[in-house]
Amino acid sequence: MNAKDDLPRRRRAGPVIGGLALLAALGGGGFFYSTASGKAETKPKAAAAAPQAIPVQTSAVMTKDIPVEQSGLGIVTPLTKVDVKVRIDGQLQKMKFAEGQDVSAGDVIAEIDPKPYEVAVDQAQATYNKDLAQLNAARIDEARAKRLTDTGSGTTQSLDTAAAQVAIYQATVDGDKAAVDKAKLDLSYASVTAPISGRAGFNQAEEGAIVRTSDTTGIVTITQMRPINVQFTLTQDELPALTAGQAAGGLPVVVNSRDGSKHLADGRLQVIDSQVDSTTGMVKLKALFPNDDGALWPGELVSARILLTTHKGSTVVPIAAILNGQTGAYVFVVKPDKTVASVPVTTGPAAAGMVTVAGLNLGDVVVTSGQSRLSDGTLISEAPAAQNVASSDKEQIQ
Repeated sequence: MNAKDDLPRRRRAGPVIGGLALLAALGGGGFFYSTASGKAETKPKAAAAAPQAIPVQTSAVMTKDIPVEQSGLGIVTPLTKVDVKVRIDGQLQKMKFAEGQDVSAGDVIAEIDPKPYEVAVDQAQATYNKDLAQLNAARIDEARAKRLTDTGSGTTQSLDTAAAQVAIYQATVDGDKAAVDKAKLDLSYASVTAPISGRAGFNQAEEGAIVRTSDTTGIVTITQMRPINVQFTLTQDELPALTAGQAAGGLPVVVNSRDGSKHLADGRLQVIDSQVDSTTGMVKLKALFPNDDGALWPGELVSARILLTTHKGSTVVPIAAILNGQTGAYVFVVKPDKTVASVPVTTGPAAAGMVTVAGLNLGDVVVTSGQSRLSDGTLISEAPAAQNVASSDKEQIQ
C-alpha cells in the first residue's frame, strides 16, 4: 500500500479517536462527581435552631372591688323654665336686662308705662274717700235716730232706715277699698319682675311695643340653671338594682360629655319613673346636679353613668388579657417553664381597665400584650412595658 492509499484511512480514524477521548473524559468527570456527591452526603447535618422566645407583657391575677355601672344617653333638663308674660296691657317702655344675663327672683326685668294705672289708682282712691264720707254721715244719722228712739222722740222705723243706710254705705266702701287695692296691684304689675332665678334668654318683645296679657308668647324666657336635672334611660332589667339602691339612700350618677371624653358633673339619682316604656323596654331616670360651675346646659346631650352596686373582692385581670375565640373568651396563662397555655374564662363586670373573671386562680400570670403571636406551648419572655406596647402597636399596624 502506498502513501496515497493510507492518507484517507488516517483521516477516517481521526474522528473515531476523538469521540473515544470525549467519552473517556465524560466518564471520568462522572466518576469524580459521583465520588464528590457521596462525600457530601456523608457530612453530618447542621443542628436545628433553638426556638425563639416571644416578648410579651404579663399581669398577675388579683382581687379588687369592681363597681357595677350602667350608662345611658341623657339630656340636661332644667328644674323649671318660665316664659315671662305681662300681667297688664300697655306700652313696653324699657327692658332692664341683657340677653343671656343671670337674674334673681324678684329682679325688675322690664317696665310698662305706669301712667294709665297711676290715674286708675287716683280715681279709685277718690271714689273710696267719697263713699267713706257718706258712710260716716250715715253713722251719725244712725246714732241720732237711736237717741231719739231711746227717748221716745223718734220711731223705730227711722232707726231701722238709718241702720240700713249705714250697711249700704259700708258695703260700698268695702267695694271701693277693693277697687283701690286692684288699681294699686295693676300699677305694681307695670314693673315686670323675674318669677324665678335663672338665665334670661333672647328678648321676645321690643321696647316701645304694645304688650298684652293675651299674647301667646312672653317677653323673655328664664331658665333655672342651678340646680339642674339630667334625664336618661336604662333597660328594665336594671330596675331591681335601681330600686334597691334608691331605697338605700340614692345612687351616685356621673355625667360626661356625649363622647365620654370630658367629665362634667357629679350628682345623685332623684327619680325613677313610675312605668316602663312598653315599646322600648326602657325606664326613665332623673338625676339632680348642683351645677355650681354651670358645666351642664339645658338641652345638652350627655353620657350619664350610674353606680348600681360594688362587687367586693372580685377576681380580676386586665381587660387586655381577654381574647375571644370560637368557643368563647379565653386568656393565655404563663406556665412555670415560660410557655403559655390557653385557658377558657367567664367574664363579668369591668371597670377601670379590669374585668372580673371565673376560671383562674389567684397568683396565675396572664399575658396582656403580644397574644397574636402565641399558641399553646409557645415560649415567651417578659419584656419591659414600653417594648410590649411598641410590639403590640406594630402588630396592630401589620
